Parts: sequence; structure tokens; C-alpha cells
Amino acid sequence: MLATVAVAALLAGCSQVVPGTASSERPDPTKVSGLDITTGESGAKPGAPDADLRVENGDGGEMDRLAINALADVQKYWAEQFPEQFDGAVFEPVKRLVSYDSGGRGVQLCRTNTAGLVNAFYCSLDDTIAWDRGELLPMLNDSFGPMAVVTVLAHEMGHAVQFKLGSKSGIDQATPTIIKEQQADCYAGNFFRWVAENKSEHFQISTGPGLNKIMATLFFIRDSAGTSFEKDGAHGNAFDRVSAFQFGFASGPKRCAQIDEAEIQERITQKSFDSNDQDSGLGKGNIRVDDRANLDSLESSLRDAFKQTGATPPAIQETPADCTDAETTSPASYCPATNQISLNMKDLVAIGTPARKGQSGGIGDFAAFAEIASRYALSVQKASGYSLDGPATGQRTACLTGAWAGTTVEGGGSLKLSPGDLDEAVAELLAEDSLIAADVNGEVVPSGFARVEAFRDGFFDGDSGICTRKYR
Repeated sequence: MLATVAVAALLAGCSQVVPGTASSERPDPTKVSGLDITTGESGAKPGAPDADLRVENGDGGEMDRLAINALADVQKYWAEQFPEQFDGAVFEPVKRLVSYDSGGRGVQLCRTNTAGLVNAFYCSLDDTIAWDRGELLPMLNDSFGPMAVVTVLAHEMGHAVQFKLGSKSGIDQATPTIIKEQQADCYAGNFFRWVAENKSEHFQISTGPGLNKIMATLFFIRDSAGTSFEKDGAHGNAFDRVSAFQFGFASGPKRCAQIDEAEIQERITQKSFDSNDQDSGLGKGNIRVDDRANLDSLESSLRDAFKQTGATPPAIQETPADCTDAETTSPASYCPATNQISLNMKDLVAIGTPARKGQSGGIGDFAAFAEIASRYALSVQKASGYSLDGPATGQRTACLTGAWAGTTVEGGGSLKLSPGDLDEAVAELLAEDSLIAADVNGEVVPSGFARVEAFRDGFFDGDSGICTRKYR
């Protein structure tokens, strides 16, 4: 984040109750897009026979078997969906599947030699999906589990879907890369909904930890902070990639085909660094969370974001304090009895100091500030008479925290959102003990998917009163 000097009027009304509620809008905190939150195993289904697909240049090893089973299921999904979703269209299987080892002898694919190419890709020139079994797939499998491999291949099949749909996908040679990539992430979300509904022959996924791993995979393969979405080859930051995946998981393929340039211009959050985004020694776009001036800027931005609610702003102190009517949480804690937020500066700094390459560390300044903002959001809810405990409170808190974040997009306020900040929010929301989507006692909404969704609702629509209208 970037601390600025002037304080301007910001979006307000984040917790205003809008008369009239639609029951279909109100999510069940025990579900994910209508599905029960499950915590079972994710990965290959025990006893499922391997698919019989022809693969060129394969070695018959574990990674190739995983890729073949994934692509067999993804193609089965699209064979079912094409006629139903796209006016009777027929899905033709991809013509070529090619495995290669990026560390071995290269093969010529899509006018490219695969030597050193740590990647998976779809090539429309000869309708091919190819993958690196030597480094990429093992790295994904070791880091996030086998469903990370399935995620990447489902995304590549999404590009094949675009090609096979032709004009129905709205994609042509002149289409910006980011639109193609957002659609492909969305199509991957379509497929994983099908898996979560237990319709896949080879794979299973839990809607709790399993989907969390998928979103962590998207975080891992995001564009680096400061990469413009207008750059040729841009795939999206983590926030935008997760958003597209969630659109696909919650809605059908037609929603994905509707992603176009107008939507991208309105919704996409991936921006370049500007001249105000200086490196304070913590990496570009990060400021020190233990600097008193920066904490003052945060408090000012929170007061501005919620000033029209009429809630009495809570006092913020930099030391832990006991509370008679709520559990102590870290790195920030809200006490309803005293309307006070207490900070654990050691833990706050640990979260707010990003990891250096090859070293352990935290996430970044926005993740730490959002933890504080979530406790501030509890004070707003208390003033409005809402319960401060339970999963609905956690969702409402995430939404209101997102609403505050939305007020920091443009300069002129006490804080300004920097490239990479929303990715930090995704990383923190996926943490098991994240306060961003937790109630006053630190009880976290059980689904990381639901946490990110609530935060996103607030970020884009917080000024419409969605947080208290939807999460009640």
C-alpha cells in the first residue's frame, strides 16, 4: 500500500441496510455455491482405472498418467456440456496430446522447441495440449497436490474450448491475452464444479481444503505484481484469476464465454506500478506496518470508509489488552465492551513483512492492514446491532473489509492500493487462521472459497449495502 497526504471523501454506506432482501442472494455459510462444505480427500479416486488416451513422447510415468486421466475427464465434461450450453455444438477431442521433459531433449511443438520450457500449453495451430512432465507437473504436485496439475490442464483445455467454439466464444486473433486467460480460468471453474459434484471418473475434491488448494495454485501461477493486464501474455493477478475461477464454479460455461473487453476494463484489478510506488526496503509497493504514521493513515482510511454508518470509531492501541466479552485474537483483537482494537505488533510485523526470495517470511503490508480492518469492521457491525459471532459474521466481516479495500483504489485518500495488495488479501484469506473472515472470537469461515467471495463482493459492491443485505 501507499501512504498519501490528502484525505478525500471515500465510498460510504458499506454497512447500510437496504430495504428488501432476496433470499436467493443470501448464502448459507455452511455451503460453497450451494454445495456442502466438505473436508474429505482430494485427488485421484481410489481404484479408478487409468484412461486410455494416446500421448506422444510420453514415458508412462506417474505425471503422464495423472495428466492423461485429467484430460480424459475434462474432455468428457466438455463433451457433455457443449450441446447443452452452446446450441447443440459438438465437442471434438483435442487432436494431439504431447508429453515432454523440459530438462531433456527438446521436441518441436507449436513452432517452439521444448528444451528448457517449463510450461503447459494449448496450441491452436494443430489442436495440441502439451505439458512438461520433467519439472512443471512434479513441482505443482509436490507443492499443492495432484489437483494442482488438474487445474493447469483444465485451464489449457479452456483455451481449446475457445478455439473449438469459434465465434461463440467471442475470441479471435485480435483478442487481448487477458480475456483469453480469464475465460480459461473460468472454464476450469466449470469443470471443478462437476468434480465437486462427484461426476468425475478419476478425481474427487473437497469443497473446503480441496478448493483452497486450487486457489493457492492460482496464486502461485499469477503474474508478478506490477505486470499490466494490457501486456501481451498477461494471465492475471491472483485476485483476478481466483475471481474468474469462482465465476465458473458458481455459474455455467455461458458465463465464461461472456467475459469480454468491457468486463475486463470494469473489473480487472491488475495494474502497473506508478511513480508513487516506492520500495521502502520491503519490496515495491510495501510500507512498514509498525510505522506510526502508516498506522495513522490506516486508521484515517477506515474512519473515512465507514463514516456515514454513524458508528463511533474504535480506539486502536499498539499493545494487547484483556477483554471481558470476547476472545483475544492476533495480530489484532476487538473488544466490544470497550470498543477498542488491540494490536500484537510482533505478529503484525511478521505478516506484513514479505518473504524474500529463498527465505521465509510473511505476506505483505496489505495482509496485515486488512487484519486490522477486519476488527474495525466488527465495531461497525456492533454499532448496527449485528451479532459478532458465528460464520455469517465472518462472511460479513470479510465483505466489509473488502469494501474498505475498495475505497483505497484511487489516490487522494490516506492510503492507496498498490499492485500486489489484493493478491496479499487472497493469500491471507486462504490462511487457516485469517482474521479477515473471522468473527470476534477468531472463528474463521470454514471455506476459503467463501471467504474470498465475500471479500470480493465488498470490494466491488460495498457501497451498495451488499455486505449487510447478503451476509445476514
